[in-house]
Amino acid sequence: MTAMLDLEPPTRQVALLLDNITDDQLSAPTPCESYSVRDLLGHLLGLTAAFRDAATKTLGPSTQADPSTTALPPLAGDWRGRLAQQLGELAEAWRDPAAWEGMTQAGGITFPASEAGRVALNEVLLHGWDLARATGQAYTGDEASLRASIALLGRSMDPEDREGMFGPVVEVPEDAPLLDRAVALSGRQPSWSPPAPSKP
Repeated sequence: MTAMLDLEPPTRQVALLLDNITDDQLSAPTPCESYSVRDLLGHLLGLTAAFRDAATKTLGPSTQADPSTTALPPLAGDWRGRLAQQLGELAEAWRDPAAWEGMTQAGGITFPASEAGRVALNEVLLHGWDLARATGQAYTGDEASLRASIALLGRSMDPEDREGMFGPVVEVPEDAPLLDRAVALSGRQPSWSPPAPSKP
């Protein structure tokens, strides 16, 4: 039987960030160089729907879209409530043992469902860190999720395999905290902070 992961801890932690994001922070930069906070939230709306549907094998527009070529969902209406709901649905969908069996689809790619569940957890965990850093909020990550993320990212050490998904690995001390190690393996700088506002 396929080993399952619990997506509830990282999805819950990301959901807790949402109410503390102010409208004037939406245009702020994030550790993802091409994403503002608004873009990152739109990306989270898309990926939570895609990987929720991947878990239930409800294959269609949400799972077929290539995120690199698809317009980000707009932050219309109660986007905080909608994203919080989708995060909860994502965690619930991957609680079903059947979600981890067979093949599924996400981002237009067909691959083993067990791998899709790990990718989903990794995406939520890392983008949660991105969002927290960009908006000045605390973020820790739970140990099980961090170890799963490190295991996944550690398999993709070849620069050619990482191209388009992650930046070059950032060197950190061997005894660095798990969160710093996961962030560094994804190509992010663990010490990243928003640039200081320019003086008038």
